[in-house]
Amino acid sequence: MSERYEESQLYRVRHSSAHIMAEAVLDFFPDALIAIGPPIEDGFYYDFGLPRQLTEEDLSKIEARMKEIVKKKVDFVRREVSADEARRIFANQKYKLELIDGLEKGGVDEYGNKTAEAPVISTYKQDGFEDLCRGPHVANSREINPNAIKLLSIAGAYWRGDANREQLQRIYGTAFETPEQLEDYLKRQEEAKARDHRKLGPELGLFTFSPIVGKGLPLWKPKGAIVRDTLERFLREKQIEAGYQPVITPHIAKVDLYRTSGHYPYYSDSQYKPIDVDGEEFMLKPMNCPHHIEIYRSEKHSYRDLPLRLAEFGTVYRYEQSGELTGLTRVRGFTQDDAHLFVRPDQLEEEFIGVVKIIHMIFNIIGFTSYRARVGTRDPKSDKYVGDPQLWDQATAAICAAADKMKLEYFVAEGEAAFYGPKLDFIVKDVIGREWQLGTVQVDYNLPERFQLEYVGEDNAVHRPIMIHRAPFGSMERFTGILIEHFAGAFPAWLAPVQIKLIPVADRHVDYLRGVEQQLKAAGLRVELDDSNGRMNAKIRDAQTMKIPYMLVAGDRDAAANAVSVRLRTGEDLGAIPVEEFIAKVKQVVSDKALGLALA
Repeated sequence: MSERYEESQLYRVRHSSAHIMAEAVLDFFPDALIAIGPPIEDGFYYDFGLPRQLTEEDLSKIEARMKEIVKKKVDFVRREVSADEARRIFANQKYKLELIDGLEKGGVDEYGNKTAEAPVISTYKQDGFEDLCRGPHVANSREINPNAIKLLSIAGAYWRGDANREQLQRIYGTAFETPEQLEDYLKRQEEAKARDHRKLGPELGLFTFSPIVGKGLPLWKPKGAIVRDTLERFLREKQIEAGYQPVITPHIAKVDLYRTSGHYPYYSDSQYKPIDVDGEEFMLKPMNCPHHIEIYRSEKHSYRDLPLRLAEFGTVYRYEQSGELTGLTRVRGFTQDDAHLFVRPDQLEEEFIGVVKIIHMIFNIIGFTSYRARVGTRDPKSDKYVGDPQLWDQATAAICAAADKMKLEYFVAEGEAAFYGPKLDFIVKDVIGREWQLGTVQVDYNLPERFQLEYVGEDNAVHRPIMIHRAPFGSMERFTGILIEHFAGAFPAWLAPVQIKLIPVADRHVDYLRGVEQQLKAAGLRVELDDSNGRMNAKIRDAQTMKIPYMLVAGDRDAAANAVSVRLRTGEDLGAIPVEEFIAKVKQVVSDKALGLALA
C-alpha cells in the first residue's frame, strides 16, 4: 500500500470499518479470539478464532449489525497504555497477548511486522470494543456511510502466516465513501470473476494443474504453450535487435553460489531445502542473476566489451505457502524473462533508459496505456539489505536521474527495493481498472562487489562494473495469467493460439477447406479445420466460445469463387472475401500486432 493511501480518508474509513466488524463478530460470538484486522488495498479483513465455521448467513447478520453500530455515531478513542495494562485489557485474548510481548520487546508491531524500534503500545476503543491499534481511524462513525459497507467472503488463514500455527477464519470486507463507489467496485469484481484466468485457462485449454505433479506447478497445454512461446519469440527478437546475447543456465547449483550472492539467507523461508549430491549441497535456483554473474566471470573483460547484455528465459523455484498459491500469478516454479547488463559507470544511464524503452514498447503493444512508475528504495531501519549504504545512494540517484531525463512520472516507495539494490517498477492498469506490478529494472552495485567482478579500463586499471537487472514481463506464468484476464481470454490475433477456424457449410465443402487450410498454414497462420459432425451454426458458436478471432465459413458459392465467408468472434459478418486477399489482410493484422481484428 502506498503512503498516500495510508494517509487518506478512505483508509481511515476502511480501518474503522474493520474494527466495527470485529465488534459485530463479538456480539454474535462473545468468546471469539481476535487476531489482526488491517485495511488492505481494496478493503479490509480480520482474523478470528471462532467456535464454529462461519456461513454466508453469518456474513449477512454481521454486516447488518455493523450498519447498526455505524448509525449509533460512536467515537473512536485512542489511548497509550503500558504493556501490563494492555495485558489486563486483553487477558482472555491469547493472540493479543503474543502481540503485546512483541511490542514490549520491540522489533514486532501489532500486525506482526518487523520494526527497528519498540513501537508505542496504543489501543482504539469504539462503543464496547477495544483493540490494539496504531491507527489512524475516523473520529466518529458518522464519517462512515453504512450503505457503502459490504462483507465479501470467508477464508482460512494461519496465525501469522505460519502453516504450523493455528488456522483462523478470515472475513474480508470493503468500504467506500459513497454507495456509488461501492456499486462500481462490486460490478468490477463481477467482471473480474468472469475474467479469472483460473477459470478461463482450463476452459480454453491453455494450462492445467495436477495434484500428482504438485501444487503451484502449472502444466502448459499446447494452446497455452503457443501463447507463451509467441510472447517469448517476440521478446527474444526485440532483445537481439537491442544487442542482448542469449544464455542458458541450469536449474540447480551449489548452495555456495547463493551464499555468496546473499540469496540463500535472504530467501531462507522461500527456498527449497538443499539436496546432497556426492557430499556437496545443491539447491533449486531461486534467482538467475548469480548464474549470469558466473558467465561474466568466466572470461576477462575490457572496457571495450561493455555493455554486456545477457538474457535468458530462466526457470526458478520458490517455496510459496499453499494458501498463497493463485493460478498462474503465484506459483512455485516460474520462468523469468531475465536479463543482466554489465555496464561501465558512464554507460549506466543510457543502458537504463534503453531497458525502460523496451518495457514501454511492450506495454504499448499489449495495450497497457495507463501505468505509473515506482522507485523502490531501501528502508534504512531494516537489516534485510546488503551492501554499502553509499552504493545504495549512488544506485538510487542513478535511477532517479534516468527517470527524470525521460520525464517519467514516478513516486518513491521506501522499503520496496530488492535486497541488493533499488529498482524502478511499473504498475499497470488493466482494462477493468485493476493494477498489476509489471516490468522491473534494478541498479546493483552490490553483487559485482560480492563477486569481485572486474574489467580493465581505458587507463589499464581494474574497475568494477555495475549490474542492471531487468524483467519486462516479470515471469511468463504471471504475465500470461494477467493477459488472460486483461483480454478475457480473447487474445489479439497475433497472440491467439488458434487464429482461424475453418467451418464447412456441409460435408461436401470439407475438401475445399482442406486446401484453404494448407494455404493458411503456408502463410504462417495458426488454423484449425472443424470437420466434426454437427451443424454449421453450432460450430460457429463453439469457435466463438473458444474466442478464436476469425471463422471462415465455406459453402458452394465460396468454393466456386475461391473465397471464404469471414466472421469475427464478436459476431460481425464481413461477407465473402477471396482467399488470397484474406491471407494478405490477416497477415498484416498479425504483423502489426493489432489489438483489433478489423481487416484493412
